[in-house]
Amino acid sequence: MRIELLGPLSASHNETSIVPSAAKPCQILALLALNPDRLVTKSDLFEELWENNPPQSATTTIHTYIHQLRRLIDKAVDGRHPTGSREILVTHRSGYSLSHAVTDAQEFRRLSAEGTRASEDGDRRMASRLLGAALDLWRGPVLSDVQIGPLLGLEAMALQDAREAALSRRIDADLHLGRHHEIVGELRTLSSRHPINERFAAHYMVSLYESGRINGALQEFQRIRTLLIDELGVEPAPRLRRLQEVILSGGRPLLDPVLTAMA
Repeated sequence: MRIELLGPLSASHNETSIVPSAAKPCQILALLALNPDRLVTKSDLFEELWENNPPQSATTTIHTYIHQLRRLIDKAVDGRHPTGSREILVTHRSGYSLSHAVTDAQEFRRLSAEGTRASEDGDRRMASRLLGAALDLWRGPVLSDVQIGPLLGLEAMALQDAREAALSRRIDADLHLGRHHEIVGELRTLSSRHPINERFAAHYMVSLYESGRINGALQEFQRIRTLLIDELGVEPAPRLRRLQEVILSGGRPLLDPVLTAMA
């Protein structure tokens, strides 16, 4: 079974969709898929669907939603598993778990971890390739067409944070590989979308500086400094200020360690 969560929800087996048409069964499927082979308790489902204020019929309603999911899985499995949907959507005393599923979120985390290890080992080319492959799995915001409750919200935030970290590491690898001109446009967009993200600002400053646009790099520092002061009442981090000093002094050899510290 293939389930895609990094964008609109997609789930299929044997090219047959198992995505329910109703909102709450979609939430259950998404929560199970984000926790493959792990128990999702009925209490978790109550919290996700009703924010811990479940109706008196909550248990019966959950059983109905699970039954709907089983019917969709059975139709897709079409006798290929001896026990049908019960081998895939497993019932436990206190909840349910999903087995035999491959998700894009799992692939993203695996590729990100491999890319991070490659970066730590100094293999920037491999790091860029692996992290780029991880980021290519994203088709939009996590579960963009699914109603999000408290637990799915936490899962989505964790994945988004992991995406930003992987993106930062991939950009760091590309800058070390001398791809300043290639990614300066991407960094301009990231700086606009994440105006107070100091990691992206540092990367953008380095790409501009290494592309010979010193004034642009210094303007980027002033832009984020003004925003941080106006909106948060704080100065940029010491490492970002150090990067400005290095640029002002024209000290290219110090850019790599400063950038690495920001990533």
